[in-house]
Order: sequence, then C-alpha cells, then structure tokens
Amino acid sequence: MFNMLKPFHHSLVKKIQSIAVIISIAACCLALQASATVKSYKKAVDGVTFSLDKGLLKVLVRRADIIEVKYTIFNTFETKPSLVVNNSWKTPALYQVAENKTEVTITTAKLKIRVNKATNAITYTDLKGNIITAEDSENKTITPATVAGISTNTISTQFVSPQNEGLFGLGCHPLDSLSINYKGRNQELLIKYLTGAIPVLLSTKGYGLMWDNYSASNFYGAEAGNTKFKYVSESGKQVDYYFFYGPSFDHIIDLYRTATGKAPMFGKWAFGLFQSQDRYMSEDEIISVKDNYRNNHIPVDAIVQDWYYWDPLPIGSHVMKPERYPHPKQMVDELHKANIHAMISIWPVFGKGTPNYDALEKMGGLTDITWDNVVTHTFDTYYDAHNPKARELYWDQARDSLVKRYGWDAWWIDQCEPDNGALQDARRQSNFSIGKGIDYFNTYSLQHTKGVYEGWRRDIPGKRAFFLVRQSFAGEQRNASTLWSGDIECTFKDFKNQVPQGINACASGLPYWTSDIGGYHFHWKAADWSQPDKRELFTRWFQFGAFSPIFRIHGKGERALFSKNWDDHTKAILLNFDKLRYRLLPYIYSLAGRVTTDNYTIMRSLAFDFRDDSKVYGIPDQYMFGPAFMVNPVTEQLYTAADADKKAKARQVYLPAASKWYDFWTGELLDGGQTISAAAPIDILPLYVKAGSIIPMGPHMEYATEKPANNIELRIYPGADGSFKFYEDENDNYNYEKGQYATFNLNWNDKTRKLTISDTKGKFPGMLKSRTFNIVMVKGNHGANVEVTGKADKVVKYAGKALVVSL
Repeated sequence: MFNMLKPFHHSLVKKIQSIAVIISIAACCLALQASATVKSYKKAVDGVTFSLDKGLLKVLVRRADIIEVKYTIFNTFETKPSLVVNNSWKTPALYQVAENKTEVTITTAKLKIRVNKATNAITYTDLKGNIITAEDSENKTITPATVAGISTNTISTQFVSPQNEGLFGLGCHPLDSLSINYKGRNQELLIKYLTGAIPVLLSTKGYGLMWDNYSASNFYGAEAGNTKFKYVSESGKQVDYYFFYGPSFDHIIDLYRTATGKAPMFGKWAFGLFQSQDRYMSEDEIISVKDNYRNNHIPVDAIVQDWYYWDPLPIGSHVMKPERYPHPKQMVDELHKANIHAMISIWPVFGKGTPNYDALEKMGGLTDITWDNVVTHTFDTYYDAHNPKARELYWDQARDSLVKRYGWDAWWIDQCEPDNGALQDARRQSNFSIGKGIDYFNTYSLQHTKGVYEGWRRDIPGKRAFFLVRQSFAGEQRNASTLWSGDIECTFKDFKNQVPQGINACASGLPYWTSDIGGYHFHWKAADWSQPDKRELFTRWFQFGAFSPIFRIHGKGERALFSKNWDDHTKAILLNFDKLRYRLLPYIYSLAGRVTTDNYTIMRSLAFDFRDDSKVYGIPDQYMFGPAFMVNPVTEQLYTAADADKKAKARQVYLPAASKWYDFWTGELLDGGQTISAAAPIDILPLYVKAGSIIPMGPHMEYATEKPANNIELRIYPGADGSFKFYEDENDNYNYEKGQYATFNLNWNDKTRKLTISDTKGKFPGMLKSRTFNIVMVKGNHGANVEVTGKADKVVKYAGKALVVSL
C-alpha cells in the first residue's frame, strides 16, 4: 500500500513545488508592479519630479486647472516636442507642496494633486478635498513588447471610475453602434478606414483627460466589474497625459484648446449648404448645378469637385483633365459671380510617373506606405506628412497647380489615414522622417493639415481656410479642419450611427463635424433616390444635417435639392429646412464666433448643459445645437418600412429636468423632467427650445452674405432668464485676429420682463451703424415655425448704444 502511494506523493510534492514557484513568480511580479514607490522629490518652476524605486514621475502644473503627468521606468524622460500640444506654457502657474507619511500634495489655486508614496498613484481633488478622480493603485505601466516585429513598450494608465460616471469623447467611429456613453464599453483608437481616434475623454465628474500618445491605442471602459477604466497604447517610452479640471464640459474644452490651439473662423459661407456629389464629371456639369440652384432660388453656398477630375492621369498629377475641364479658372469665376464658393478634393497620394511624385521622391518626401487604388489598381504612394520639407513641397505643388492658380476657396482632404487597407503592420514598420510609423501614424492627418493650413495662411492671406478632412486627431481644430464621418452607407442603420458619432466627435474638442447627408454609397453603387424609402432616408438625414455644425450633401447619385428624384412634397420639406438653416445664420455665425473667441462647442452632448441629470448620459440621439435648440433626429424608418402601418409617426424625447421646453414648431410649452412621445411626421424634426433662450433670426436668403443683418427677428422664449452674445465681423479674411469684430450681449430678465441690449464692443470695416430688432415673445403659434413672424411684439432701433426694452 505504502509503495503504491509513494509515486502519488512524489507527484503531489512536485505539483506543490510548481505552485509555489508560480506564487513566488507572481509575488515578484506584484513586487515589481508595486516597486514604483516615491523615494524623493524635487520642486521646479513648472512642477515636481519624483524619483521612484524604478523610474521617474513628473507632475507639471501647466495652469491651476491643467496638470500634465509624465511617468517612465527609464532614467530620463523623452525630450521630443508634442505634436498635439502647441502651448509653450511660458507663464508658470503658482503651486505649493506639502507631505506627510503617506503622500505628497501639490496645491494650485483650483486643485489638490495627491501623490501616494507607496504606489505613485495620483488622486485629484478640489480645494475642499472632494475627489474628482483618481488613478488606480495599479496605475501607470510600461511593459516591454514586440509589435509587428518591432521592440517597444506597451503603455497603460488606469483610473478608478464610480458606477454613476458618464464618459464622452474619443472621436468619431462611423460604424460604431448607437452607444454614446463609454462607461462600461471599449473603443479601439487606431486611425484607419472608417475608424477614428481622438484621445480626449470628458467625465461627468467634472474633468477631462487627453493622452499624448500617437500609436494605436485602446480604451477599456469596463475594467474590474465596471469600477475602473484604462487607456492602453501599443508603443511608447513614457506615460504622458493631461488632466483638465472643469467642472463644466465647456471649461474642459476651453482648457483642451488652451493646450492644443484655438479653432480659427471659417468664412460665413461655410455655414450655408454645400452641394456635392460623387462625382461631377465636367465643367459643364458643375455650371449646370450652379444654374439649377440659382434659377430655382434654392439657398446654397458651395459646390464641390470631388475626386478623379484628373482621370486618366495618375493620382497626384494635380491636373484637371482639359477635355472635361477646358477652363478651370473661368469655371470657378462663374461660381463666384453667382456667390457660390468652390471646394476641390486633393489627396495626399501620388501615382508613379507624375512630376509631383518624382519631386517628392527626389527630396526624400515619400513614405513606403501604398494604397491599392480602387480605380486603377495601382499601388500609389503617400507622401511623408511628418517631414516639414515634404509638407512644404506638397503645398507648393497643389497651390501652383490648382488652389491659387484657379481660385478655389476650400480644400477637401480625403484619404488621410493613411489608408493601406488591412496592411496595418506595414504602417507600423514604415519610417517617417520623425520616427517609426508605429509611434506616429495616428497623427498623419494632424501633420498633413498643419502643412496645408500654414501654406494657405502664408500664400492666400485674404481668404479664410476651410479643410474638410476624413480623419482627425487631437489638436487638428487649429488647422481649420472639419471632420466628416467618411464613406458610410445609405441606410437608416448608418444614419442612426452618425448622430452619436457627431456628438462624441465634438465632445472630443473638435468644433466642426459633418456627415454625407444621405450616406456615401449603397453597396458601393448609387442608391435609387427616386424610391420612397431612399426619399425618406434623405429627408430625415437632411433635417439632421441642417442642425449639424457643417451642412453638406454628398454621395453617389443625384440628390441636389432641385433633383427630379424628389417628388414635390419631398422638395418642399427639404427647401423648408434649407430656409431654416439660412434664417438661423445670425445665431449660427454668432456661435462660430464663440468657438473662436471663447472655445465654445456648437454641437453639444446633453452632458454639456445637463451634467447633473444622469438620465441624459445614455441618450445617443439628442443633443443641444448652441444654447437654445435641443435636436432630436428621427432615425427610424417610419413610413417605408415593411411594418410602417403599425409604427407611430413619433419618437421618444427626454426633456431634461433643469428647464421648461418649447416645441419650436407649435410654441407649446412643456415641463422638463419627462419623456414624451414627440410628433415626427415626415416634415418635422422634433425641435425643442430651452426656456430663457434668445434666438436671432435673419431674413430668407439664397446665400450667407446676400443681405446685411440689419433686420433681425429676435425670438425670446420666456420662462427663465437668458442671454446670448451676438457676433459679427467681415465674414471672410483674418482681420478678426487683429480685433476687428464686434459683439453685443442680449440679456432677458424673466421676472421683470425686460430685455437688455448692451453697448456694442469692437468695430470692423463696413459694420452696420444701426439695425432693427423685431422682438417676438414666443407664445403658442406666435413666433413658432420657420417663417418670419407676421407681427412683432416690439420693434426697436439699435445703434450700438445700450438699451432696455420692457415687454
């Protein structure tokens, strides 16, 4: 018996010994993880450097409410400049340091930053000690890794996350589900075709985070049973992130743009309608589009020439094929005479056999990243946008061949991921002038737009830049960029996905976002827009587009507003929303002024204005458009689905509790804090206006600058106090940067029923010396709907001096 048990005993001992070894290894690993303890610290003008058991931690006080954190396991920090942050932080922020047995506390005028000595984990509190957020005890890690055959390090940062926290931002992911709140879900942050990445996160707890890493990354929002979140980058030598303390979302975005750059003003025309199609094939076709809009008196401000105007020449030739475009400058001039601006698509990709390719190759300005051209099936080459000299040559080529030569007003920057299909490792292994692709490819479009913006500002000084860009990264707003959501399909599912993506793109700090109204393609062909289901889709998408920061039709198939694909009823609905957009230009352009002067956000997650109302956190398809409008797109197929006869022509709308709400179409006043079934017939986008709002509306116009704003209908929605800042400038050029713009404030006191109009501050050439306000107190049908209100409650002449109007 004993002899029989002996082998079993020996086996058991072996297993116990193996388990002991595993436990010992695990303990060592944990000890290594926990070994980053604080040994000493040193104070400097810009912050505090901590020497750890292994490596270094640096807490940089950029401002009283902006903290940068760097961590490395190496002996020194990287010294390379940030591509995202362009603030040089010349003015030091005051702070104090104190310590006790367990932690070191850095105190600014707005924050306490507590560094745990045992774990180096950072806790952020307000001055009263209330926790804003905290790194987890297992917080910042740097782990050796091999990715695509490259020896590097995986970088991670982990935070504690309460159950009731809402998390927003992280850019635009066009194929994403309807989810909007990143609490409890993950997100890939790797820029590629139809996948975006903007590493900016906003929390309803009143803070923002921005990770300054440009490699492929992932956000994990449901760690440890949904009590933690972490950010993981596949490559780097240090953790580097920024903490912004709001607590309001508006202030967080203000701080983000303080760090990364202001968004410049677009020309006023850019807030009107863009007409685009994949693709106009000739000069004659473009002129016919212009004529059809103007002859039918349909408001429009821009017509777009999309790709392959160079066909059959290679991509990158920058030549408009003379047989189809015999007079490019004359064509653009004709658009300008009709008060229509012109945008052209120019790519960062070059086919062999073009002088531009040869010039870039000669100066070392090409990458080894190629795109399998879907038209020619040649492998065409991306230029190196991280190379300053290549950026300069790229701009010079486009300027002299197309942009300045013919007088184009705007640039469509397509295909700037850089997209090379499924060959992601080839991008990682590529050598940009600045370093390996693995460490930089998420910033390709940031550097590409930097080159064209700087060139435009230098060489086309009197015309505001406007770039429509397929991919964006943090900081790209400073390069006059508008992000569009890419080549989405013409389906209700894709439309439904765009709404939260627009909301989260703007919550990431980029103020201007747009989608292809109607979708780009239907199974890679043009949809039949004459069919009832596609008419319904386009109508609903157009309604949403009218309340997007940039208003833009694009895609395969004829879908201009004059198109014969639309029946009379559809045309009337589309024209009504086009007219509404143009009537709202005084409101929209004033908000654009705030974007530039105050770092404002126009398309606003409900958490911007109702952060304390947790019921808004999970709503993916409602948002504020400026301070007044709550927009509720109809993304369900209510009329042409198989079961349409069973569907109510309505959608559920939550009215946030902090306000009363007016139905824009009827003037009906509703209490907040309830979910209603909002009427949504095909001609109605459910729109609600917050009580206390002041909305300036202009006359009906066919283009943005057709009429001066000397006659404004001022709609006041009583029930709460309210204010609005009115902004004007010359509508184009950069004189506003020299202070040549004007503002005045409108303040409504609901108790006294008085409207105060402040003195006008500032001036600019050609500004109005006086204007008329037709003041309308909204009540029921009085002041409702799109049309000019027949009889104002009061008519006031304003000549720039303060007025008080009793109503």
